[in-house]
Amino acid sequence: MPSSFKSRSAPPKASAMVEALRGLGYNTQTALADIIDNSIAAGANEVHIEFIWAEQDSRVLCLDNGSGMTADGLDRAMRLGDRSPLQERSAGDLGRFGLGLKTASFSQCRRMTVATRGSDGLQTLRWDLDFLANSADDGWHLLEGPHPGSEGFLERLASTTGTLVLWEELDRIVTPGTTVQDFLNLVDKVEQHLGMVFHRYLEGTRPRLRILLNGHPVRPWDPFMTDHPGKPYNPPVFKHPSRKDIEAECHVLPHKDMLSPADFECLAGPEGWTAQQGFYIYRNERLLVAGSWLGLGTGRSWTKDEAHRLARIRLDIPNSADADWKIDIRKSTARPPVYLRDWLTRLAEVTRGRARRAFAHRGKPTMLGNRQIAEAWKVERLSDGMRYRIDTEHPAIRAVLDDAGSLLPQLKAMLRVIEETVPVQRIWIDTAENKDTPCTGFDRTPSQEVSDIMMVMYRNMIERKGYSTSAAKDQLKQMEPFHAYPALISALPDSL
Repeated sequence: MPSSFKSRSAPPKASAMVEALRGLGYNTQTALADIIDNSIAAGANEVHIEFIWAEQDSRVLCLDNGSGMTADGLDRAMRLGDRSPLQERSAGDLGRFGLGLKTASFSQCRRMTVATRGSDGLQTLRWDLDFLANSADDGWHLLEGPHPGSEGFLERLASTTGTLVLWEELDRIVTPGTTVQDFLNLVDKVEQHLGMVFHRYLEGTRPRLRILLNGHPVRPWDPFMTDHPGKPYNPPVFKHPSRKDIEAECHVLPHKDMLSPADFECLAGPEGWTAQQGFYIYRNERLLVAGSWLGLGTGRSWTKDEAHRLARIRLDIPNSADADWKIDIRKSTARPPVYLRDWLTRLAEVTRGRARRAFAHRGKPTMLGNRQIAEAWKVERLSDGMRYRIDTEHPAIRAVLDDAGSLLPQLKAMLRVIEETVPVQRIWIDTAENKDTPCTGFDRTPSQEVSDIMMVMYRNMIERKGYSTSAAKDQLKQMEPFHAYPALISALPDSL
């Protein structure tokens, strides 16, 4: 630095700085995920999390079986800003800022203790925010050893390597009025979140990681229901043309009609079907963003709506791209760099279009082989909007019009009135409120009633149109909504 520059030391006041860091926006779920990142980096394949209810003396602890830390390593891990985010890291590193352990813990508690057993034996340091607040010099006092009365928790490291993080004085978790049921409800939220964030570590018959929450294993939540037979779209991996370390998988999930009630409930995810649509961004297979359209869109940014709720896109990025993606300290937000936006937009447009069709058609195919299913409604796109028209070439409608005779003008007028009074807004509101498409296509209609209606069409095609029985059945299989009932069509009599 040139000697002409004058400077002065301006260290932050410890208590004020730490209290400010508490407001970074963590919740308990995201805070614990940050702690587990450190366990994975330490080579742990098992993490135990315990929520211990004792009203104002409640505690949360996280214990892993990783390699532990040396005395110097623990000292550096407990310091704020010991490592610059600009430093080069190993390809498998899940951290970046060197703040996660501290800021995640401070966001939930006023006293955080870390005990570790590595090559130097058992080492323990702690931050106590009340001690900092009451310090006369407002310095950065990193305390040694556990808080008096908390020594018993360190016994879990008596004979094994690993690291224990202990949260006490849970002023952000146990607030006035908190009950044991509130505490248990929080445990459920933590389980859902960790099962989602680390699902690729937890999956398989021999998972790379086990997380036990109050003794119960956390189950992985696969957002994409990989290999489910009801999925209408499950393509191969797409690699970026110039950045080979970035790849995507575009998924369209099965419609509710293709799922069991249990699968439908599970696949909704922690936030529900509509909220969970969009991109899922992974760094080293750890989920960062769980459902977002990332501000992309043609014309204006896409929003999350019912029509596209079946669309989910898996996107893998390397940790060397953190700065490009503007990954935040909490690892919960990301913004795509300019060089990826067009590629991501194209992938999303195709996936959203397929998801919209799957949602509109309730997961049923619109093609039979290479032939289009005859639909009763068609869409006209006009300069001033869209209109929904009855397709008069649909065989059921065409048959009536052909035989209408003098009633033809009245029938056409009736169809026009129906077209002009389709309650589009009411349907949309009901769909949004009920989180599902209305009952159509003979949904929940008794089979006999469907067969009776189908028989009218079948008889008309044979007796009035000259179709053979096999040709009439083939026609019904290509006609909405009968195409969804191939067994009933096959059961129609071969002679009338």
